[in-house]
Parts: sequence; C-alpha cells; structure tokens
Amino acid sequence: MCHNHGVAYISPGVVEVQSIDYPKLALGDRKCEHGVILQIVSTNICGSDQHMVRGRTTAPAGLVLGHEITGLVIEAGRDVEFIKEGDLVSVPFNIACGRCRNCKAGQTGICLNVNPGRAGGAYGYVDMGGWIGGQAEYVMVPYADFNLLKFPDKDQAMAKIRDLTLLSDIFPTGYHGAVTAGVGPGSIVYVAGAGPVGLACAASCHLLGAAVVMVGDMIPERLEQAKSFGCEPIDLRSETPLADQIAQLVGVPEVDSVIDCVGFEAKGHGAGADAEQPATVLNAAMTITRAGGAIGIPGLYVTGDPGAKDKAAQEGSLSIRIGLGWAKSHSFFTGQTPVMKYHRQLMNTILYDKIQIAKAVNVEVISLDKAPKGYQDFDKGAAKKFVIDPHGLIPN
Repeated sequence: MCHNHGVAYISPGVVEVQSIDYPKLALGDRKCEHGVILQIVSTNICGSDQHMVRGRTTAPAGLVLGHEITGLVIEAGRDVEFIKEGDLVSVPFNIACGRCRNCKAGQTGICLNVNPGRAGGAYGYVDMGGWIGGQAEYVMVPYADFNLLKFPDKDQAMAKIRDLTLLSDIFPTGYHGAVTAGVGPGSIVYVAGAGPVGLACAASCHLLGAAVVMVGDMIPERLEQAKSFGCEPIDLRSETPLADQIAQLVGVPEVDSVIDCVGFEAKGHGAGADAEQPATVLNAAMTITRAGGAIGIPGLYVTGDPGAKDKAAQEGSLSIRIGLGWAKSHSFFTGQTPVMKYHRQLMNTILYDKIQIAKAVNVEVISLDKAPKGYQDFDKGAAKKFVIDPHGLIPN
C-alpha cells in the first residue's frame, strides 16, 4: 500500500501533517468508477482554509484540508473515457456531478448531488459533503470527465505551473467577482481586500479592461503588492474616509463596481479599528457604488460562525443597510464561483502570456512539511500565496 500524508485541522490555530489513508476509487462502500486518483503536483493554502483553522467555523478536528488542487492522473476508473493516466489536470474546487439540474445549467458551485446537507460540495471543507482535501500527496477526484481541466501540453504547463495552480480557485473566483460586478473596459473599480483573492480579482479587473482599480486593505505589505502591478492602494487604517480617498483619486466619491474579497471576518475602517465589524465591507460597498452599479461578493460568508462576538453574527445574520442598496438600485452577486465557467479561458490567458497571475498574488512554493508554518505566516497577513509542492515536482 502506498503512503499518503495530508494537512489536518486539529484545533483553532493548529494544523498538522499527518499520515492519512491512501485514496481509493470508492464512495463509501461502493466503487467510484467515474473517478480518478491524482498525484498532487501543487495544492494551495486558501483564505477560506484559514477561516476554519482560526476556529471560525464548525469544522471538526481531523479534517484534511485543501480544495485548490492540480495533479497527475495515476489511476482512472473504468467509466472515465476522456481523461487518461498521465494527464496533468486542474481540479475545480467545486465538486460537481454534471448530471443534476444545476450542473446542466452551469451552476457547478451548487451541485445537488455531491453533498447530502445542502447544495454545493468542495474538497476538504466544512459542511461541503465530507470530501477528503487535497493538501496531501494523493487525492481521489470523482466525476473526472466532467470536472477536470486537462492541460494540452504537459511540459508547457509545468513551466507555468505557478500560474496554472491558481485555476482551481482564486483566479476564477477573483475573475467571477469582477464579472458579476460588471467590470469592463473603462470601469472604475474598488476591490475590498488585498489577500490572494483580492489581488487575483484586481488583476482580473485589468484583464477585463478597467481604467482604475483601487484596492483597500489594512496591511501595508499587501497594499504594496497591489501597487506593484498597477493598482491604486487604499489604506483603510487612514482617518480619511474611504469615499474621500476614492474622490482624491478619481474626482468623485463613487465607483462603478465593488468586489468584496474579504468576507465575514471584516474589521472596521479607520485609525485603530481592530474590532471585527462583519458588515463593514458590504455597507461601505453600498455607500461608494454609484446608483445602478453592481457589487460582486466572492468573499466568504457563513451560516455558522462560533467565533463571532454576537449571537446574530454567529448565525450569519449581519446588520446590512439593504435599504441603501435598494434605493440605489444595486445588483448583488453572491455564492461560490462556478469555476468551470471560466477556467479554460483563463488557462489560455496564462498559456498565451496575457496575464502573470502568480506574480500578482506573489506565489511562494513550500514543501508539504512546511504547511503549518505557511498557515501561521498567512494568518499574520503575509503578502503571499502559499503553494504546497508535496513531491518536489515544481521547477525552480
């Protein structure tokens, strides 16, 4: 039997690399002939993982983490027709059956058949169907023909693997946030949050033709990273209100589009604002978005937050100024990104050098045994995207 190791959530603030079962082509007691087993080439630490590791979800101890996966097919079930052993593939973080009403409509983030608890499934994530995560050496992927994106040239893909690894989640997620917020040629845009998703979103806004992309955060290193590829940094620690900072840059205190890349652990704005105010970003978005504008919300909001300070927030209820959004005829777009809607096109932007997404989010490759430290550094606000290389396959 082959060995396998994975990154497991132990308790708030603690993850460990543990020996875990080698994957089987099985779903419980029945064979999974539509699945494949992957040798992991790259698997990334995500801000969504960090919510669990901070103890801000109902994630159980022992959960193997990781929903951002790129790998080599080393075994395929007999019902897999078009994906072959030896293929290098990107795995959307959404697990989708390809058969249900939602999948057939392209809404793969809310598949009806992969999670008995609710619509939508994902690898290594709380309340998302119990699927084993991919921050490991090997993982099983179901419905392979439908889910997997095969890279057309393995050598070409490995040369750009630092970029292509981001196709499993944050590049499509950032892009989806921009698209749903109506970003296009000449748009004036504000991106809330300069973590990896926010930076990927900002780069996507440039790709879509935005004229000005402003990125707000409280961590100077992350703002410098945003500035490094042409964004206008907005320091949310400043005593100058957000709308006034925007007016200083574009002449008016409003924008066409806002993308919330922060989510439910948002903090208040202004000098010394360290306390959590989970509705801050959404309310600020409605304040600065022009009448008739749109707000994309790829940032994570949860139905259960045991670490929240008040009972309402623990149940995902926030004090949102929906009346303001209604009065300004805003459009709001929420939910998991349907990665498959975008990943092939975004792959081509990478392969044909239309974007340097790894540079934008500042990818740093680490070994599997360094994953716990990666989580610690990320939690401290490192302006990096940590990519785990379990087998030492990523070229220097």
